[in-house]
Amino acid sequence: MISYTIYKNETSTEWVTFVHGAGGSSSVWFKQIRDFQKHFNVLLLDLRGHGDSKEQLKSAFKQKYTFKAIAEDIVEVIDFLKIESSHFVGISLGSIVIRQLAEMHPERVKSMILGGAILKMNFRSQVLMRLGNTFKYVLPYLVLYKFFAFVIMPKKNHKQSRLLFINEAKKLYQKEFIKWFKLTAEINPVLRWFRQKELNIPTLYVMGEEDYMFLPSVKQVVANHVKTAELFIIQNCGHVVNVEQPVIFNEAVIGYLKGKE
Repeated sequence: MISYTIYKNETSTEWVTFVHGAGGSSSVWFKQIRDFQKHFNVLLLDLRGHGDSKEQLKSAFKQKYTFKAIAEDIVEVIDFLKIESSHFVGISLGSIVIRQLAEMHPERVKSMILGGAILKMNFRSQVLMRLGNTFKYVLPYLVLYKFFAFVIMPKKNHKQSRLLFINEAKKLYQKEFIKWFKLTAEINPVLRWFRQKELNIPTLYVMGEEDYMFLPSVKQVVANHVKTAELFIIQNCGHVVNVEQPVIFNEAVIGYLKGKE
């Protein structure tokens, strides 16, 4: 089972589960724990191969990772903890994992908070993926990851987010990075399906005004998914909204979740 940490709130029965992105770990949520624990029970996860979720024997023999398999890792934890349903908060690639989980087990997902959400790979991100696939066996993964981080989070005020993710990525192994990078092979059809299908689950997209790679497609999806989707844009903020603007992020998300009770 993947690694997890819980922070209980003895006065609440509501759970909020946090899902980090590729190369990160549960530590990217350190600016959220205190505020969210005041209102909810909090569950932090380390996705397979990240943080304290070291590669296990049973996964070592799997040929490749899939979004479905990663989502089932999360279900295994909430089943073990006897959490019937939870609100889910994700950042970056974690937003895809949450959306996949909701597709498979909608009854387990009370709402989705998708920060720095990835719903479409634009031209630049497609070029990035091709470069990564070309050089993933040649260059050390950290060189590639640093390059990706600078392209996605280029501005001076994105520096803290870049450094946090780069430092977390240092804990990965080259083999683990390659397994995760191979997920990009299935990302386009998965995202196309997510854009087309609106689930009957309240969804809040929290995006940075400067998240130039991913914000335009999120705006389009929110305009189409009018029954369930809302968009909150944080000014002067890049891709990793919960790290760059934690006070605004926490207030917006907690306010949204309290409105769903």
